[in-house]
Amino acid sequence: MKIIKNSKYEFLNPNEFENKFKISKSNKEILLTIDDGFESFYLEAWPFLKENNIPFILFVSTEAVGKRGYMTWDQIREVESKNFSLIGHHSHSHEYLIDEGENNFILDIAKANVIFQKELGYIPNFFSYPFGEYSKFMRDYISKNFKFAFGQHSGVIDLNKNKFELPRFPINEKYGELKRFKSIINYYPLEYKNLYPSEKQLTINDNPPNFKVEFFKEQKNLSKITCYSNEGDKWDKSKTNLSNQILTIEFREPFKPRRGRINCSLNDNGKWRWFGVQFPIKKN
Repeated sequence: MKIIKNSKYEFLNPNEFENKFKISKSNKEILLTIDDGFESFYLEAWPFLKENNIPFILFVSTEAVGKRGYMTWDQIREVESKNFSLIGHHSHSHEYLIDEGENNFILDIAKANVIFQKELGYIPNFFSYPFGEYSKFMRDYISKNFKFAFGQHSGVIDLNKNKFELPRFPINEKYGELKRFKSIINYYPLEYKNLYPSEKQLTINDNPPNFKVEFFKEQKNLSKITCYSNEGDKWDKSKTNLSNQILTIEFREPFKPRRGRINCSLNDNGKWRWFGVQFPIKKN
């Protein structure tokens, strides 16, 4: 929190997110999100956030509420009562829903909806995909029932990003080093017009994917772009091709389960720009 404040960035109140998302020239702000509703959040982080009025979204999976190690509904309602906090929808079971089939995914969301309505009096309209995994079907279903949805692919939000594929930089036990954190809060969005494939879930027939990113004509310094990807379960520099504002990648081999990832960045006259993509791999 000190690093963010010392960087002169403001925290974004999630209750203002929808209006801010539409503004192309707004100042850079930090949106803090917390997944799962662990009891440790309530005991360790919540007192500090409350004392300092630091805004955030708490994404809750309804099945775990009240179980050992998780927050209770009374604690969630206490958090929800503040004007700087927002409760988000994180499914019911928090299983690997992408593996459960389309009907089970819909049933899981519906089950959570009933519980949210009972316990909070409403269904949250911000969604976070468990494990950041989603198929085109899941994204399309969420887009009809929620206002925004967040994944776990790294990147900076800008108004050109799909509202139901919003990126987040993970800060956790694996990716929580302060050196990395100091870097990522200073990144800027690497904006693009279109990204393919639209279907992020890969099968044996389309792994590796026919990956293509179409940039805006106004985007400069694209020749400086560098991408890294983890096909074959090994992170390495990607073999990229850039032609007519379109970036493609020649993959070394297929991605291995459970997830394929691509991260691209460029130094735009001193501003580091970044976007990431995650591809869940479908079970055979």
